[in-house]
Amino acid sequence: MAVAASAEHFKVIAPLPAEVEGRMARLVDFDSGNPIDSIIVQDKCARFEGDIDEGILARVVVDGACTPVFILEPGTVSFNETEGAFGTMLNDQFRKLNKDIASVMQAARAAGTDEAAQQAYAKYEAMLDSTLNANTDNPLGYFIFLNGKAQQMDAPSLREEFKKYPSFASYKRSQNMLKQAEQREATQPGNKYVDFSVTQPDGKVVKLSDYAGNGKYTLVDFWASWCGPCIRQTRVLKEIQEKYKDDSRLQILGVAVWDKVEDTNRAIEQHQLTWPCIVDAQTIPTDLYGITGIPCIMLIGPDGTILSRDKQSDELKADVDAALAK
Repeated sequence: MAVAASAEHFKVIAPLPAEVEGRMARLVDFDSGNPIDSIIVQDKCARFEGDIDEGILARVVVDGACTPVFILEPGTVSFNETEGAFGTMLNDQFRKLNKDIASVMQAARAAGTDEAAQQAYAKYEAMLDSTLNANTDNPLGYFIFLNGKAQQMDAPSLREEFKKYPSFASYKRSQNMLKQAEQREATQPGNKYVDFSVTQPDGKVVKLSDYAGNGKYTLVDFWASWCGPCIRQTRVLKEIQEKYKDDSRLQILGVAVWDKVEDTNRAIEQHQLTWPCIVDAQTIPTDLYGITGIPCIMLIGPDGTILSRDKQSDELKADVDAALAK
């Protein structure tokens, strides 16, 4: 009864493309992924109404495609094609922040100098910090925190941030971010690799330990077919493979993550990748290793110790050369 008494009414009016007319649109909690409501798209629009006791981050999903993240809060949330959500207090504040940032960046581009770019970046950070500190108890502050420097923080730094902003620590994505940072910390060079297994399309179960820690240096490339930087690094791997083609101590292994099997196989053929690849790994290894971006390339020593991680191009080549020179 207390919750019902505190709840206030919301309305969301989300314009959608004509091709999704008649399909099911879902209003989803961005943080947890839980569905809030669903409705059939009519007149190129999804309209949701209900009651909410506190604001949350949300988005509208149709056939896997999503609207930009907005704040579901009491009032009527509408959308502008170029500026996102508006019509409620936090969404209007967020829209103003984005406009101010765009104005600062546009002025810097017009000036065309390094000094102007540095000043613009300093203003950008100041605006984010100011808005975050003014909204430490609501979804706007949390969204800025989630998409800011927190993404690159290690586990101890994140713990300190959660002490500073305790309300952010309760969010599911915050907890996942900390867990990923802890997994990343536990799999830095000097630690043993963490094994995993993936069932392949033919039903065979393949493990990382089928390759790594068996007396050879194993260069493991976590990649995806749609990832441009991943494809660029395959050229680097080919150069390493060519350099050490007569050295039986080194092997290369691909691990396809966040990708469709058919797309992975097509990319292997198109780019002529001759090393073995574990396909359809999805989030299994990225969860274990705290990988938030790809490519992630890891060099594992003959005894299973991680020797290098997250290096690319010349830095990666240098680490491989240093290991094999021993």
